[in-house]
Amino acid sequence: MRTANRVASLLLATALLLGGAAVAVQALLLTIHRPTPLDTSGWLDALSGTRWDDPTVRVVAGGALLLGLLILVAQLRRWTPVRLPADERDGWYLHRRCVERRLAAAACAVPGVRRARVRVRRRGGQWRPRVRATGDPAARAEVEFAVHQELRHLTAPRPARIDVRLLPRRRPA
Repeated sequence: MRTANRVASLLLATALLLGGAAVAVQALLLTIHRPTPLDTSGWLDALSGTRWDDPTVRVVAGGALLLGLLILVAQLRRWTPVRLPADERDGWYLHRRCVERRLAAAACAVPGVRRARVRVRRRGGQWRPRVRATGDPAARAEVEFAVHQELRHLTAPRPARIDVRLLPRRRPA
């Protein structure tokens, strides 16, 4: 979504820049009593004769308002970080997806666990891994230990807690 935000912002900035430049050139040419490239009489009459309660004006104003609010909400939304700080003293970073894959592999290495999925979120300086796996629910402590060990290998900040959820494997009917 970041790419869509950048493209929308670029299009809006380009439209505003071109519109502002056209208005500035038009005003300058009108000030020095030179012929202007744009015919001002036609659009000036159309704009001055249009009222606010006209349905076309309301639709265009509503669309512009909606587009502006959409861009604002998209920019204010918190994004999942791409990089996670490994050690704040050293300035090293790890890619979040690589960390998630390594933690999932560590969870799958525990006997009785299959198909682990890990999501890592960051809250302040701490990581919050969330492990979802299918397997024996009794292996929860072993999965948590394996994830802790892998985080220690990655020199990650010590998490406050690791959310481990083991679902029993469904048996075919």
